[in-house]
Amino acid sequence: MGKGRPRAVEKGVLGQSSSVSLSGSLSIPPGPVYYPSEDEFKDPLEYIYRIRPEAEPYGICRIVPPKSWKPPFGLDLDSFTFPTKTQAIHQLQARPAACDSKTFDLEYNRFLDNHCGKKSKKRVVFEGEELDLCRLFNAAKRFGGYDKVVKEKKWGEVCRFVLSGRKVSECAKHVLCQLYREHLYDYEDYYNRLNHGVVRSCKRGMHGEKKGEHGVESLSSKRRRRNTDGEKVKVCKVEEKEEEFDQICEQCESGLHGEVMLLCDRCNKGWHIYCLAPPLKRIPPGNWYCLDCLNSDKDSFGFVPGKRFSLEAFRRVADRAKRKWFGSVSPSRMQIEKKFWEIVEGLVGEVEVKYGSDLDTSVYGSGFPRVNDKKPESVEDEIWDKYCASPWNLNNLPKLQGSMLRAVHHNIAGVMVPWLYVGMLFSSFCWHFEDHCFYSMNYLHWGEPKCWYSVPGSEAIAFEKVMRNCLPDLFDAQPDLLFQLVTMLNPSVLQENGVSVYSVLQEPGNFVITFPRSYHGGFNFGLNCAEAVNFAPADWLPHGGFGAELYQLYRKAAVLSHEELLCVVAKANDCDSKALPYLKKELHRIYAKEKNCREGLWSNGIIKSSPMSPKKCPEFVGTEEDPTCIICQQYLFLSAVVCCCRPSAFVCLEHCKHLCECKPNKHRLLYRHTLAELKQLVLLIDKYNFDETPQCRDLQRQLSCSDDSNALTKKVKGGHVSLAKLAEEWILRSSKIFQIPFSRDAYVNALKETEQFLWAGSEMDAVRAVAKNLIEAQNWAEGIKDCLYKIESWSCNRSHNLEKVDLEHVNNFLNLNPLPCIEPGHLKLKGYAEEAMILVQEIDSALSTSSKSSIPELEQLYSRACEVPIYVKEMEKLMARISALKVWVDNVKKCILEKCPAAIEVDVLYRLKSEMLELQVQLPEVEMLMDLLRQVESCQARCNEILNGPINLKNVEVLLQELESITVNIPELKLLRQYHGDAVSWISHFNDVHVNIHEREDQENVVDELQCILKQGLLLRIQVDELPLVEVELKKAYCRKEALKARRTKMTLFSIQQLMEEAAMLRIEGEQLFVDVSGVLAAAMHWEERAAHIFATEAQMSDFEDVIRTSKDIHVILPSLDDVKDAISMAKSWLKNSKPFLGSSFPAAHPSCSLLKVEALKELVSQSKLLKISLEERTMIHSVLKNCLEWEHDSCSLLEEVDCLFNTNNIDNALINGLIPKIEHLVTMIESILETGLSLGFDFDEIPKLQNARSILQWCNKALSFCSVAPALPGIESLMENAEHLPVTCASSALCSSLIDGVKWLKKASEVIPVSCNGKICKLSDAEEVLSEVQRIKVSFPLMVGQLLKAIEKHKLWKEQILIFFGLKTEERSWSKLLQLKELGKDDAFSCCELDMVLSETEKVEKWKLHCMDIVGHPVGDVNSLLDALVKIKHTLDRSLYIYKKARGCNPRDPCIHCFSDIKDQELLTCSICKDCYHLQCLGATLGHQSDAKAYVCSYCQFIGSGSISRNGGALRFGGKRPELNMLIELLSDAEGLCVGIEERDVVQQLVELAIACKDCLTELTDFTLAYLNRDLSIISEKLTTALKAVEMAGVYYNHGNNRLELALARNSWRVRVNKLLEDSQKPLIQHIQKFLKEGLAISIPPEDHFWQKLTELKCIGLQWAENAKKVSMDSGALGLDEVCELITQGENLPVHFEKELKLLRARSMLYCICRKPYDQRAMIACDQCDEWYHFDCIKLSSEPKIYICPACKPHTGELSVLLSVNKERSTGAKYGEPQTPSPPHTESRRKNIEAKPSLKQMMPAAMDHGNILRYSDGIDCLFWRNRKPFRRVAKRRAEVESLSPFFHIQ
Repeated sequence: MGKGRPRAVEKGVLGQSSSVSLSGSLSIPPGPVYYPSEDEFKDPLEYIYRIRPEAEPYGICRIVPPKSWKPPFGLDLDSFTFPTKTQAIHQLQARPAACDSKTFDLEYNRFLDNHCGKKSKKRVVFEGEELDLCRLFNAAKRFGGYDKVVKEKKWGEVCRFVLSGRKVSECAKHVLCQLYREHLYDYEDYYNRLNHGVVRSCKRGMHGEKKGEHGVESLSSKRRRRNTDGEKVKVCKVEEKEEEFDQICEQCESGLHGEVMLLCDRCNKGWHIYCLAPPLKRIPPGNWYCLDCLNSDKDSFGFVPGKRFSLEAFRRVADRAKRKWFGSVSPSRMQIEKKFWEIVEGLVGEVEVKYGSDLDTSVYGSGFPRVNDKKPESVEDEIWDKYCASPWNLNNLPKLQGSMLRAVHHNIAGVMVPWLYVGMLFSSFCWHFEDHCFYSMNYLHWGEPKCWYSVPGSEAIAFEKVMRNCLPDLFDAQPDLLFQLVTMLNPSVLQENGVSVYSVLQEPGNFVITFPRSYHGGFNFGLNCAEAVNFAPADWLPHGGFGAELYQLYRKAAVLSHEELLCVVAKANDCDSKALPYLKKELHRIYAKEKNCREGLWSNGIIKSSPMSPKKCPEFVGTEEDPTCIICQQYLFLSAVVCCCRPSAFVCLEHCKHLCECKPNKHRLLYRHTLAELKQLVLLIDKYNFDETPQCRDLQRQLSCSDDSNALTKKVKGGHVSLAKLAEEWILRSSKIFQIPFSRDAYVNALKETEQFLWAGSEMDAVRAVAKNLIEAQNWAEGIKDCLYKIESWSCNRSHNLEKVDLEHVNNFLNLNPLPCIEPGHLKLKGYAEEAMILVQEIDSALSTSSKSSIPELEQLYSRACEVPIYVKEMEKLMARISALKVWVDNVKKCILEKCPAAIEVDVLYRLKSEMLELQVQLPEVEMLMDLLRQVESCQARCNEILNGPINLKNVEVLLQELESITVNIPELKLLRQYHGDAVSWISHFNDVHVNIHEREDQENVVDELQCILKQGLLLRIQVDELPLVEVELKKAYCRKEALKARRTKMTLFSIQQLMEEAAMLRIEGEQLFVDVSGVLAAAMHWEERAAHIFATEAQMSDFEDVIRTSKDIHVILPSLDDVKDAISMAKSWLKNSKPFLGSSFPAAHPSCSLLKVEALKELVSQSKLLKISLEERTMIHSVLKNCLEWEHDSCSLLEEVDCLFNTNNIDNALINGLIPKIEHLVTMIESILETGLSLGFDFDEIPKLQNARSILQWCNKALSFCSVAPALPGIESLMENAEHLPVTCASSALCSSLIDGVKWLKKASEVIPVSCNGKICKLSDAEEVLSEVQRIKVSFPLMVGQLLKAIEKHKLWKEQILIFFGLKTEERSWSKLLQLKELGKDDAFSCCELDMVLSETEKVEKWKLHCMDIVGHPVGDVNSLLDALVKIKHTLDRSLYIYKKARGCNPRDPCIHCFSDIKDQELLTCSICKDCYHLQCLGATLGHQSDAKAYVCSYCQFIGSGSISRNGGALRFGGKRPELNMLIELLSDAEGLCVGIEERDVVQQLVELAIACKDCLTELTDFTLAYLNRDLSIISEKLTTALKAVEMAGVYYNHGNNRLELALARNSWRVRVNKLLEDSQKPLIQHIQKFLKEGLAISIPPEDHFWQKLTELKCIGLQWAENAKKVSMDSGALGLDEVCELITQGENLPVHFEKELKLLRARSMLYCICRKPYDQRAMIACDQCDEWYHFDCIKLSSEPKIYICPACKPHTGELSVLLSVNKERSTGAKYGEPQTPSPPHTESRRKNIEAKPSLKQMMPAAMDHGNILRYSDGIDCLFWRNRKPFRRVAKRRAEVESLSPFFHIQ
């Protein structure tokens, strides 16, 4: 088949290895590569179908076309310009989330306020700038949170996020870690528990069943709450006609379903939880923020539009970028990929590139040829047409046969229409899969390769999970991040998490295919141009269904409707057999889904339905826009649901519950196909699918089983009813309607009832048939009535504005048989129709061919037809006949009366004649027309006679004169007039040119004019006599033109001779022009003769130059002139080349000059023989050549003598002594002859040979000198290095090879001797082998042989000592002896197993000791200090164990617990609680001022009793590093393999035993304290004090036990502090109780704990009262004052203190105005003297006065009457009842408070106008009124009830 296995690219720019390594991490395997043959390449979809089973598991493949595939590039590279986008490559992965810091601050402050009882600091400073806590939190979240960042040491990466590319120091990492721990660690814990449901479960556990009433606000409070301004959100009032909703959903724009409306806790905008993308199943706990508030526009990331570039400008940018990164070197693929991922991961810095991406080819042009595009001139038509029609042309691919996208009518950019991509180095396309999970094909037109990475579709879910885990902050900010195409992740990270990733390197001319659902991404290696498009073969259909569901889940608008595509493809029926199974399965899926949804709607009560309006072009997809679901944004092709309350809002069937809150019977189902039609589509596929598979048979069985309508039932009053039963009942009722006279209401009601049946399957066909009959009957009866109404209306009014009924329309109703129903008007309409038919017959008779009716008769018949009330179409024919007759008569009269010549066209006459025959008229104008036609035909015959033969000018002129006055425009006559005019004009033009033609200077123009005249004359139809004369004059003009040219410019001698001969033939040689040319010709002939003479005699250089000078005066191109110039040029060139060889100063005098070549000298001598000019320098050159040849002969002789020396074979000691002087003599001779050769200045070949021979002789001399000494290794190595640079030919001689072998042996011998081995130890066998090679070499080195023998002897002695040492027992082996043997072995021994064993055992002991020192924490290097440290730790364990035993009463003696000394002369101090003793000297400064022994309390008892959280360590704390117990046990096990006995191992054994005993004691104590739940804390305090002392004393650390002790201490501290809170004289605040409960939850206090239960009880009581107090304080006076006072009393008697709530209740109890009501939002005005507040309506004010004085301050008569009336109303009416709470004290006492308190104006909101006396109270939650002045008449009454004043809080 031609498809290959996955393998590397064979030829390419950079090559593709079998796998790619990224950043030194995992290896990325390659994707498959295929090489189709020519036949396989013909059909792309067929080829992809065949390779799909192998390639799809990779998600991607590369296709290399055959070599014949070479499409031309369709764009003009010079004029092509395109826009670009700027890509910040360093932010594709390593970027912070675009979070809004204001939202984070709001949530963070709420967390601090509600959970920590504190407020955030205003400013946190880091590196001299304010720290962005939001960015820091997201950065830590990116790397797994605080604990994981600390564990994996990722603070450097976190710093890079926070500091934005600045340098990160170690100090900055540490500081940032501390700041996070201080400010964000608790918030992170809360955030994680909230997201994982911990907070929710905790709330249930704490509040139980009372969660909805008390404590934390319930989830429904997310819907209705106070906004930031304190105003309440409006509550929906169902009673009102025009509803006002709490909130409008930003997605579906509906305010319904408020119970699932989620409000943002910052902006108060709302979303239904089902409208979110993706939707939520329930309202989340805690605060929630929308994406607009979470994301910051300032930090949002995307590809910013960049500049517009021409291709050349973009090329310069791309080349500059590549040089910046890699210089002029061509980088490898691995280098480019490694650098790219370093940039992406933020390790390089800021990097931005340009990318011309997503260029719509319908706008910018395609790289492939297209039919309507302009073809480049360099491309052949055949090639262009071939690739225009190629199926691999991406413009054709989506609509090939077999592609599902053939059905899409409109061009979708990027899907149906390719997109163009112009990239540069590192320009990227991020991880994504195609729209609707399409296939994609990408073709690289030209440029650098493109690197792809792919994750197969089978692992898409795993890929998405890894992306979310690696980039959690980005996904939190953008849940649909993978739809944005702006994020990359290193493929090696995916591989590490078990996701398969494959790589493909696309080269120019290659196709890359990506498969459905496969995530892919990549980048460009440099400047390139690619093109991509989507396509969809049949196997894509299941993936397309998945993509549609994904769009629905994420609320993304789809590109096209998947359901519509399936239906259109099924109806088109052009799929092959391979596509039918996929199509059928997908159709069955949507059929089953649609059936379930529709049946569910019917069961839920939606019975209204109607079909959608038909599409204009149903055979194509997307010809017009379908409505979309307001929830999920998907196209509603098959069905939708709508409600009359929102007629413009549509939803899909899945979201019908979210449309509105109306009852289901108000909803309507809209459908495009009934279920029967959808099923028929599925069955239609079966007709064309002959290959039935088991899967197809299963689908058929499912279809047959799905039509059981009896199974579809719903609840009704009294039981259940099925759809089939309802249909049967309706059919029985409807059949009776046809038997009664027509009633429109009966038909409409019956058809309305059918709406609940028509959408269903084929089981409702009977209902559809009856409904069809009902509709036909209704239309027929209403049509009869409509016709009668129109006929009678027209008959009554006879108005032209009224429309008549068409007779054909009436007949359609009357001809129906049998009649659909009973309609009485049928017979009356039939009578009108018969009357109209009689008129039709009369009109047909008048218009027949046999009729001879006149125009008046026809007009009378037309008038009768206009009076009939029914319209007949024959009226139009009659009117047309009358009009045509009148027009024809008028036209004939115009032609006959015309007088102007040629005014009438012949065609007009013939047209009138034809109309006459059609109309069949008998009129007098007919004969007149025929006479005119006969005259025209006679004229045409005469003109044709002249035109058919040779035309004579005189005959034409006679005929034109005769026919001058004819009025008809005859074409033949007009043609003759044109021929005559052309001939006369031509003759006139020639005569004008011929005048004085020989005297003109512009003979070029004369030639052109005569050529034009000749050409025109040949085209004349009339013969003229002047034509031969024109040809002769043209030849003369040509000759004059050449003569003028010869006078102006130089011409060849031969050309001038020919010109004079031609002038003589034309007899114009006597003209002055030709006389001048002949003189020039004579001078040129004389010059040629002289030139021939100097060539023959080989003259001097001066003769040749004189000939050149004379040629300048002759205006002719001379043939011999070039030969003369060549001879002079050759001579001068030879002289120039010979000048270096003849000069007095040779190159030897100037070393900087290059040497001369002997071959060049010989070449000059041979060239001198070819010279045609006589020169003296020839002899001098011959002399120089002779000297050079003599030197070459001498040097060759010397080289032969040197070769004889090199061929010396045997070298003994005697011969060595004679060779050295001979070599020195030859070196002297070579230096002498070299000096002579260099002085000549020539580059002789023998000079390098002589120099090489000298260097070899010098090397041999040095090598021979080593025979008598023992040289050092560096000297031998230097000599060997020089030998490598010796010439190969000379070094291969006998002498040199012998010396080289000897020096090599000498090097080996020096290397194996231990003293000179430089750290490299050789084996004994190597030394013996080197010693045996002495016999092989021809040169002897006696001193080196002696050194070898001595080294072997030393090795054998050391080996004997080793065997003796290891023969001893382990206890007898000394560590010092082992070290001594190690040092001797390093100096004297060869490499052997004994040396390796000594080194290994020594290293084991040293490593064990270093490990021990590292664990103990003592400085490395001092062995005794290690032993001392271990002994010190052992003493601490002894003391710790003593403390445990003392607590049990096992130790009777009572020493100082600090130093464990019982010295009698030192004073002891005993703790009054734990009874432990301390020396005063041991306590030192820690004793402080406690001098009384009875009052002394040790620091440990103080810590336990105080409940403190943090401690600094007591007096017993171990000062050094404490090793961990498990590490000591591991250390002890490691020591078992040591070969020598060491003292430290025994001490470690003792440490482990003691530490285990201490661990058991600690475990016993901590288990008891952690299980303790009672109120008495003294029991566990004693045990915790003992454990704390013992742990701090111990020098060994037990991790698990210490952690449990810390937990026990934390719980004890919590209990002590809670006990203090409860026993304190002041009531605790609710915030303190919540804080302690939160803290107890963090340390896992058991629910059964006494203090936990006590706090929980207080919290529940307090929150219940606080919730009630909040409601009462904001009820606007609804609750009576007695009850308010009672509530205040309850609050004051609570065991918990609520200051804020009590303040609000006291303010609520204050009364105002004369009505003595609390604040109730009504408009009020203040008295300008006493500041008392009054309602406008109470004091009868309708407008705002400038100054208002209340009646109590300045009573007047009119005002008094108002007050009295008000008092009367208060005393008698219920509205103004006696207030239940007295007013504040008298005015005098209140005046004192006024002076001490701020003024009222200062306490009012800032928005009020201080200059305005009128104050409004709208929009204010709570006002604290000051200085209210009571009325004097009620002052006494107030004093009587002054005892209630504590309930009023006056500020």
